[in-house]
Amino acid sequence: VGCGKYSDITIFSFHPVKIITSGEGGMAVTGVTSLAERMRLLRSHGITRDFSNMTEEHEGDWYYEQIELGFNYRMTDIQAGLGLSQTERLDTFVSARRQIADRYDKAFAGLNAQTLAISDNTQSACHLYVLLVEAEKRHRIFNDLRKMNIGANVHYIPVHTQPYYRNLGFHYGQFPKAESFYQRAITLPLYPTLSRKDQDYVIRKVTEVLR
Repeated sequence: VGCGKYSDITIFSFHPVKIITSGEGGMAVTGVTSLAERMRLLRSHGITRDFSNMTEEHEGDWYYEQIELGFNYRMTDIQAGLGLSQTERLDTFVSARRQIADRYDKAFAGLNAQTLAISDNTQSACHLYVLLVEAEKRHRIFNDLRKMNIGANVHYIPVHTQPYYRNLGFHYGQFPKAESFYQRAITLPLYPTLSRKDQDYVIRKVTEVLR
């Protein structure tokens, strides 16, 4: 992902709940020089210090020109420092996530729920651990787990069902597989520092609720 084989631009999120974080924000990567230059321009008010892009004769090394209406999307040095420190621990984070996900897979194998399959030719960073349960029981399962102080959640509500997109003409029934997934999905706690004791608790309570 991000190699340029599958897309012109790939976006990574560094939101606090993601694999690594810079506190907020993200990163866009591309192998296309023209796209990289345009993103750099839009990131900082449309301002350039590249003399070759200027329309007027530059007045000195301090000189810059705003050649487009851009945004203030610059990452702070503090955020960048945090993000860089996180990349050094990325392999450790992903390894821990995979171990917990593998433990969940084995624990829930005999229950009336479906775990998500991972293709043989891919590796998952295990950002989320999702169980698919019976749609008519999902609400009860969610509430029961929350009452047991397990931070269950649901990821994600299909975008086309949101009011903004329905006002644009999208409607329920357009993407039945996404809607079916949403109705069955329940996300369980998964993060690198989740202790063995807490993993045991999650496994025990999920097993009780599903049975």
